[in-house]
Amino acid sequence: MRAIRVQQFGGPEAMALVDVPTPEPGAGQALVRLHTAGVNFIDVYFRTGLYKAEQPTALGNEGAGIVEAVGAGVTEVRVGDRVAYAMARGSYAEYAVVPAAQLVPLPDAISFDQAAAAMLQGMTAHYLVRSTYPLKAGDTCLVHAAAGGAGLLIVQMAKAIGARVIGTVSTEAKAQLARDNGADAIIRYTEQDFEPEVKRLTDGRGVDVVYDSVGKTTFDKGLNCIRPRGMMVLFGQSSGAVPPFDPNALNGKGSLYLTRPSLAHHVLSREELTWRAGDVLGGVASGSLRLRIDRKYPLADVAAAHRDLEARKTTGKLIVGI
Repeated sequence: MRAIRVQQFGGPEAMALVDVPTPEPGAGQALVRLHTAGVNFIDVYFRTGLYKAEQPTALGNEGAGIVEAVGAGVTEVRVGDRVAYAMARGSYAEYAVVPAAQLVPLPDAISFDQAAAAMLQGMTAHYLVRSTYPLKAGDTCLVHAAAGGAGLLIVQMAKAIGARVIGTVSTEAKAQLARDNGADAIIRYTEQDFEPEVKRLTDGRGVDVVYDSVGKTTFDKGLNCIRPRGMMVLFGQSSGAVPPFDPNALNGKGSLYLTRPSLAHHVLSREELTWRAGDVLGGVASGSLRLRIDRKYPLADVAAAHRDLEARKTTGKLIVGI
C-alpha cells in the first residue's frame, strides 16, 4: 500500500510517499480502507519531532473509510461498516489498523470527507466547551485562531450554549468567516493588540476563559485577559511552545486556572467517545454544526497541506483524499 512516512524529523519535505506492506489487524483491531484523512497541527508536531515517535514515523491522526477486516474479539464494528476515527496515527495511507474501540460508525447522511473533517477538531471543540471549561449561557470566551478548523467549531458550539464569543484572526476575510459562524466580536491581531481590546470589550472585567491553540505568541497576553478565577485553556501551540512558566504568576493575575488538555484524555472510554462523536456527527448531519472544508489534497501532495497549514493560509479544515 502507499503511505506517508517520515524517515528523519524536519519540514514538510521530510514526508515521503512510499510502498509498505498492508498491515493485518490483531486482536481487538480493525483494518480500515481509508477514503479521506484529516490534517491537523498534531501531525506537524509528530513530523518535526516535537511529539516523539519511532522512525520511520507514520503520520495522520484522523481518518474515514470502510472496515475491510477485523481481528479476534472485535464486537464494535463489522466488515463493510463505514467508520471514522481520531487519535490513532497512520491515516496518511491507503489502509490503517485501528483499535476497534476507537472506530465510530458513520450515519448515512455523513460523507467520508465530512467525517474526516469533523472527528478530531469537532471532538476537541466539544470537550473544550463541555468539559474543560464547561461554558454556560452568559459566559464570555476568547477564541484564538477563530477562523481555523477547530476555532470555527468552538465558536459555533459556544454560541449554541449561549456564551459571548470574542475571536482573534489575521485578516478581514477570516474575520467575516468567524462572524458568519457566530462570533460576537472580532479582533484582527495584525492591526490591534488583542489584550487592551479584550479589556475594552469586557469593560475591564476580562473573559471567563481563553481557548488558546496558538501558544507562544498569545499565551502571556492571554493571561492578562482573564477575570479573577478564570481559566486559560492551552490546547495547541501553532506558533511554538510556551516557554517555562512560573505558576506563581497565576496568583498575581487573579488566582487563575491553567490547563493543557488533549483529546486523548477526553475519550478514555467507549461511552465518552460515542457521546462526543455522536454530538458532533449528529450536529453535522442535522445542519446545526457547519463544517468548512477549505481544501482537499491528494496523498502525494500532503506536504503542500502542511505548508499551507503552517503558513496560516487556510480557513476551516484541510483533508487528504486517499
